[in-house]
Amino acid sequence: MAKKTTTEKFKTMIGGQALIEGIMMMGPEKCATVVRAKDGIHTKVEPRKQTKKFSVKKLPFVRGVFNFCASMKTGVSALMYSADFFTEEDEESTEKQSKFDAWLEKKLSSEKTQSVLITVAVVLGIALSVGLFIVLPSLIGSFINRWLPNQVIVRNLIEGAIRIAILLLYMFLISRMKDMKRVFSYHGAEHKTIRCYEAKLPLTVENVRAQTRLHPRCGTSFLFVVIIISILVFSVASVLLQPITPEFDSGILNALVRVVLKLLLLPIVVGISYEFNRLVGRYDNWLTHALSAPGMWLQYLTTNEPDDSMIEVGIEALTLVLPEQEGSDRW
Repeated sequence: MAKKTTTEKFKTMIGGQALIEGIMMMGPEKCATVVRAKDGIHTKVEPRKQTKKFSVKKLPFVRGVFNFCASMKTGVSALMYSADFFTEEDEESTEKQSKFDAWLEKKLSSEKTQSVLITVAVVLGIALSVGLFIVLPSLIGSFINRWLPNQVIVRNLIEGAIRIAILLLYMFLISRMKDMKRVFSYHGAEHKTIRCYEAKLPLTVENVRAQTRLHPRCGTSFLFVVIIISILVFSVASVLLQPITPEFDSGILNALVRVVLKLLLLPIVVGISYEFNRLVGRYDNWLTHALSAPGMWLQYLTTNEPDDSMIEVGIEALTLVLPEQEGSDRW
């Protein structure tokens, strides 16, 4: 077995996302999507919108929310681009879809239609995450509250444990899906390629293959951090807001109140989580290793070892977003 090379010479801000038979990479100036379809490799390179030198979007604890939303939109757009190469529908569904597309394009321009579809997909994705990791644990916590009345911190800790259990179960079930195994292999190729670049090694298949498929600045790690930070923030906020939080006789209404409060606190959770990931991603010592370890372990579920063809896609995607000025992508 080849030795895993993990020595970093520097840390890059370049990040990516696995797609259907492809990889999307985001650099400081450009975003590249590379897909290996049946008829060959397809690439799409777009310039990234640059924010002003002094902007509210760059403020600590605020930038995380804007970056998260922007990443979601870019990721969904890239995923839809890759899916277009592998859409197989029967004639009836294709005809219905064509009529729907024609109606949308009649009402809106082609560009606006794409924007509407991406927005709907992002909203649905966020709604699913909120339902799975906030609403469901809160409803379960409300049921448990019958046996633990007025134990706010205990209830939040129980809800937090339920969130972690749901996340682990969700990741495990997804990792067992046949189609997702290849996506997770591309995820591994993305990490390996970035690791090779950060080690300042030539971007060859051999060098990339030798890298570890785990990376501390992965979205999987970020998701795990969000869950942990949410437990702390929700617990503290519940205690502080308890005197002014209305109480109802109905457990369902009380659960809804808690859900609304948690939704209002969600931007704070995302902002803190983003800064945490920046911290552990920027420094390399025993403390940052310990803090990032749980998220790294979770990546064993969301990454697989890629084959050489997947690594080639990762190299192509990364090469396309390298900045003109060397080192300007430093994290």
